[in-house]
Amino acid sequence: MAVQAPELQQGLSDAFRAAFGNHPAAVAVVTAAGARGPVGITASSVISVSADPALLAFNVSAARGSAAEILAADSLLVHLLTTQNAALAAAFASPTAERFGVDMPWSALADGGPLLHGVGTVLRCDILSRTPAGPATLVVAQVREILDGGSPAEPLLYHRRGYHSLGAHSLLA
Repeated sequence: MAVQAPELQQGLSDAFRAAFGNHPAAVAVVTAAGARGPVGITASSVISVSADPALLAFNVSAARGSAAEILAADSLLVHLLTTQNAALAAAFASPTAERFGVDMPWSALADGGPLLHGVGTVLRCDILSRTPAGPATLVVAQVREILDGGSPAEPLLYHRRGYHSLGAHSLLA
């Protein structure tokens, strides 16, 4: 592995952030039953890995707070958001927002998993693996149940540090 001078590495990091800042990503909220109650984070890294078995992956960039509790969980819920959920995404991305307060429509499943209401599709998952990847952790999970088959609403996208929709004229082919 080649070692770069710190100033070259910082330049690469800045260029990498800019490149992916211009690459839109779908937005999800990942929730789990934590040691002190429900926890959740916003994730724009959720990807489909396999349909059979049904596997997905996402990364957790910091192992503290809610993120640490997500990493410690055995099971979780992945809420695929629609354009109607931009405020929800912002709340779960903020380190200071109250995530499961009286204004947040949610309920606990029988296993304690926090189910958010009014979102697109909800996937109930078991964590299969946690792999360190630089300062982040890559989580692979197996979907064991789809609690909502999907919403016809447009997906919420993250692009250039903001939330967006596909737009009415987005179909190209």
